[in-house]
Parts: sequence; C-alpha cells; structure tokens
Amino acid sequence: MTALDALRVPEELSARVPAEQRGAGRDDVRLLVSRGTAVSHRAFRDLPGELRAGDVLVVNTSTTLAAAVNGRVGGERVVVHFSTLGEDGRWAVELRRPDGNGTTLPRPGGPAGAAVRLPGGKVLVLDEPLGPPAGARLWWARVPRDVPGLLDRYGRPIRYAYTERDQPLSAYRTVFAVPSPDGAGSAEMPSAARPFTPGLVAALVSRGVQFAPLSLHTGVASAEAHEPPYPERFAVPRTTAWLVNAARAGGGRVVAVGTTAVRALESAAGADGAVRAASGWTDLVVTPQRGVRVVDGLLTGLHEPEASHLLMLEAIAGRAALRRGYAQALRHRYLWHEFGDVHLLLPGSGS
Repeated sequence: MTALDALRVPEELSARVPAEQRGAGRDDVRLLVSRGTAVSHRAFRDLPGELRAGDVLVVNTSTTLAAAVNGRVGGERVVVHFSTLGEDGRWAVELRRPDGNGTTLPRPGGPAGAAVRLPGGKVLVLDEPLGPPAGARLWWARVPRDVPGLLDRYGRPIRYAYTERDQPLSAYRTVFAVPSPDGAGSAEMPSAARPFTPGLVAALVSRGVQFAPLSLHTGVASAEAHEPPYPERFAVPRTTAWLVNAARAGGGRVVAVGTTAVRALESAAGADGAVRAASGWTDLVVTPQRGVRVVDGLLTGLHEPEASHLLMLEAIAGRAALRRGYAQALRHRYLWHEFGDVHLLLPGSGS
C-alpha cells in the first residue's frame, strides 16, 4: 500500500513521445515543485532558481542499454529483456511476449534449462530463478560471450505500451551517461535526469550548485506488479562521498536526481549519516519506516499510484506533501512516465 493508492491517473496523461518531439528540447517539460506541502509550477529550465549555492545534485551515470532482443523458445516468439550483469558473467533476464505495442505482455519464467535462440545464431540458457521459483519474473541465464556486441547489433530500448512508438537509444540516455568497461548498464533509463542539457548543467554550476556522480545499474522494472527492485549493482566514489559530506557540514542540501541515486547514496551511508565510498550490490528498499539518512530532496518523475517508489518519496517528503503534490499534478495535467514531467521535492520553507 502507498499513500496514493486511491489516486487514478487518466491514460491521456501518459507521455507518449520524448519532450523534444513535443516542443523545443529535452528541458521543455514542466517542473512541479513541492516545498513541504506548498506547491508551485515551473518549467524545468527554471531549476537553477529553485536551488542555491552549496546544494549538491547527486546524479546516476549509468548508461541505458539496448536491452530488448527478439528470440524464440521452441516455436514461441519472445522478447528477452537483459536486466542485470552478474558477478559470474551470467545475466538476469526477463522473457515477455511481443504484442506489437512494446513488449508489455507478461510471460511465466523458465523452465530451467530452456534454450532461447537469439539473432546471429546465439543461444542463452535459463539456469535458475531470482526469488521464489513459482512465477519468477527474472531468471539467471548463461549467455553468449559478447552480450554488449549482441545488444549493439540486435537490441533496442525496452518500451511499454503507453509510448507511441520505438525511439532511438539516444532518446533513453541522459547527459550524464558513461559507458561501463564491462558492458553493464541500466536496462531502463534513469529517467529523472533526462531533461538535463549541457546548457542547464552549466547554469547550475554557475549558480554554485555542485554535481556528485555515482552509478546504479537499474534492472527491469515490473510494469504490472510494482514490486520492489531486485538487488542492483552500485558504486559511490570517494569524491562523491566527500562532496556530499562537505555539503551537509556546510549547510547545503543533498538533492538526489532519481530514485536510483537515492538507493545508491543511502546504501553508502552509515547510521551516523556520513557517506563513505562503497560499491557492490544493494538490496535496500527505502520506506517511511526506514527513512533517509543523507538525502534532503529528490528530483523524480511522476509515478503510478501503486508504484513501490512512492514509499521512498514519502520517506523523503512526508505523506501530506506527497498527496498534495500529486493532487496538483493531476489538476494541472502533468505528464507521467519516463518522457513526462518532473517533480522536485524539497524541505519546507526555512529548511
């Protein structure tokens, strides 16, 4: 249950194409600003005016992969979603049924030992499920040696039926994206950072806002069940830990760009609130009961009422602020999903 379970988002408020196909550029989206329960309406390019010198924006540098590849299991057509690169070289994958409108139809996982034929004569073999075997969505699979090459040649970005058509991979990559040497990346875009442009980054730096990079390779989300994320690979560099700790000591605010940045940063924070360089796998789920230790604010997209991400938003902003912000988003017809508008949650006035 989330704070917004009773909310209903009309289908027409789904952003069906990227902002640059609806207007002038990536930053041509709206910005809903929640300062506690006080709400204001801005354009995303107005973001520098909402922040102040000494604030730190924590950004995810994970690059988005062309993670969807057509395949066959026996005579059945499937789409393979490459989700997460494991330590042993296997990949966590999800199989779905194509429907011509994005790969949105669920398919039961498995069975163990099933061979999936891929383009170019490649084959992957399902080994074992992640989580309980019954109805498991993600499976560890033995894969061809050169998965990055396979994705580069035959892959396309994962998309869902609320989008109008396929888009080039560049539409799913942010200005902060950095390729990983081992071919790892995000199966789905860290979309909160999508509206940033080089010019906007320069304007924020000129204002005295600093950027602190980290990485979290996000796996395939559950579009139906809104389940919490599986363990994901992350890395918080020493320089980022220093920037965040210095900002907090100096009275600056730590604003995460996206829920992935929150998850990684909070995974590197001790009980004392100090951030330390860290890397590995995180299974952290931020809830109101757990709370946050480091993050003061969040820049994020608009989430569906059942989405588990909303528990994190409530932990950061509080239930009243979340309900007020989403009521205003509906009233003013903001757009949802990865190509949609953006929500900035900050502490109330005086903080």
